[in-house]
Amino acid sequence: MTRLNVNPTRMELKKLKARLATATRGHKLLKDKSDEMVRQFTGLVKRNMKLRAEVEKELSLTLRDFSVARSVTPVYRAETAFSLPVSSVTAECGTGCIMGVDVPKITVKGKAGKGLPYAYSEMTSEADAAVEKAGELLPKMIELAEVEKTVRLLAAEIERNKRRVNALEYVMIPQLEETIAYIKGKLDENERAAIIRLMKVK
Repeated sequence: MTRLNVNPTRMELKKLKARLATATRGHKLLKDKSDEMVRQFTGLVKRNMKLRAEVEKELSLTLRDFSVARSVTPVYRAETAFSLPVSSVTAECGTGCIMGVDVPKITVKGKAGKGLPYAYSEMTSEADAAVEKAGELLPKMIELAEVEKTVRLLAAEIERNKRRVNALEYVMIPQLEETIAYIKGKLDENERAAIIRLMKVK
């Protein structure tokens, strides 16, 4: 490790000791932050996997119902019925904070999946079930999107934080320690040389 190019004086030694203390404290704080982010990240990944499995399962069942409904209904009627909105919902987008990382927070307003956009006589019961399932699935899909984005943002921040921790641990702190040891050695050497000179004069 190459030491810093500084003059071996007591003033520089004092400055470097202060920098080392700050770097050590910063390293500890960043390490603690990294550990907490990894803990929260693990919980979010588990939640994401569970939500994704649920959404994919429900989506598969909903699409199957849509297929059955289309197979027993005239094409023009099915396309017209399925293109109409079931209900009106709004999503309010905001931001939350996890360990200093801005993450999305989406709130769904309004009732999804209540009521049908067509008359009961126009479509089959399979279509009714499919439309209702699709409406009920919407809030869960929005929640999944929110969790997945949060996981991506946290993963990127963990990576950045890890680079900072490694830079402090393997570059800056050893460099400062080596420079401090070098200055101490030089100062001790100068002190011994001064004592020897004094003894020779005496």
